[in-house]
Amino acid sequence: MAELRRRSMRSGDEAAEPKALFGFGRSAFKKESTSVAARAVTGKSPENGQQKGQLAMNNVEPGNGNNIAAQTFTFRDLAAATKNFRSEFLLGEGGFGRVYKGFLEKSNQFVAVKQLDRNGLQGNKEFLVEVLMLSLLHHPNLVNLIGYCADGDQRLLVYEYMTLGSLEDHLLNISPDRQPLSWYTRMKIAFGAAKGLEYLHEKANPPVIYRDLKSSNILLDQDFNPKLSDFGLAKLGPIGDKIHVSSRVMGTYGYCAPEYARTGQLTLKSDVYSFGVVLLEMISGRRVIDTTKPINEQNLIAWAQPMFKDQKRFRELVDPRLHQNFPQKALNQAVAVAAMCLQEEATVRPLIADVVMALSFLSTEPVGSPAPPAVVVMDESRRSHCSRSPSHSSDDASDIHHNSSSSRSSNASYQEESD
Repeated sequence: MAELRRRSMRSGDEAAEPKALFGFGRSAFKKESTSVAARAVTGKSPENGQQKGQLAMNNVEPGNGNNIAAQTFTFRDLAAATKNFRSEFLLGEGGFGRVYKGFLEKSNQFVAVKQLDRNGLQGNKEFLVEVLMLSLLHHPNLVNLIGYCADGDQRLLVYEYMTLGSLEDHLLNISPDRQPLSWYTRMKIAFGAAKGLEYLHEKANPPVIYRDLKSSNILLDQDFNPKLSDFGLAKLGPIGDKIHVSSRVMGTYGYCAPEYARTGQLTLKSDVYSFGVVLLEMISGRRVIDTTKPINEQNLIAWAQPMFKDQKRFRELVDPRLHQNFPQKALNQAVAVAAMCLQEEATVRPLIADVVMALSFLSTEPVGSPAPPAVVVMDESRRSHCSRSPSHSSDDASDIHHNSSSSRSSNASYQEESD
């Protein structure tokens, strides 16, 4: 679909964000690690980069008290880990660059190595944001950043390897011969993803707005435990008397909250809307935007809205691949949660803590239920692992982009440039 462009002046909050991140990083890194990352991206030290408008970021508290500095790797280290970035180790490709499976001999572990596309215009900012955010924020439902490389003009991020790839792989990119995710596995994933958001919204201080929640950014371990990944668009939430922060409109078309897409005003409830989209995708097995479907079914939210109003029609929303194998009461509750998250008015959406509470009752599988589908993990499979789609960019050139190669025809792009 055609790319839509809008122009606007850069907001004051947006302009101050890079400076605020330096203070944010001092709480996350050892001093030498912060300096390396900051100089690699900006060419100057954090101390020199700090100016007025920093938002008192030195007082950030991560919630669990464990501020562990990310490891630094040389480019040679990561080339060795990925066998010189051989094509058979490629896991996915996106706007940031390519993601490879690697093996670190020193720590005896498999990793995912995300390599910045050096021709990209905005990757340096996203690189710094992601290193700083994930070095400070630690939770079982957030992907673990092991380290980074900033050798010369090389920018790479090293994550824990998530065996089963993304939720998108098992929900939206599934072939007819593969067993779909069971109802309870879907609710387990939804519950874990909501807990990750709850940590960002309720435990981090100041709160963090994830801003890029979608099925391809929810990664799964071998037991289908979810972790949020790709924090290049994450933004510090409002503090003090502020009720929103101003920002470029960024993210993936269909997942962005309507008020954010219209005004650029970002709140914690913007993430709640995105979560509602993902939850509805899990219930229905449909993409939020799918141009291969009839015109009245191409937009998942618009298609579902009439059914939200009639509980007797809730079954029409359910993924037909489940063959009606789900509890009706749990379906009613899950659809009600999704509908509340997808309210047009941000103020009437629930807090993510309330969503977590509601889903906690839906994610427990009864004794004797069938196990989740067995998954054969193949190294050569092209999964979307900690990567962003080809048109993705950062704060100064917003990009609402295609999800993956399999859905290039299904998602439009918004791109916003500064004057």
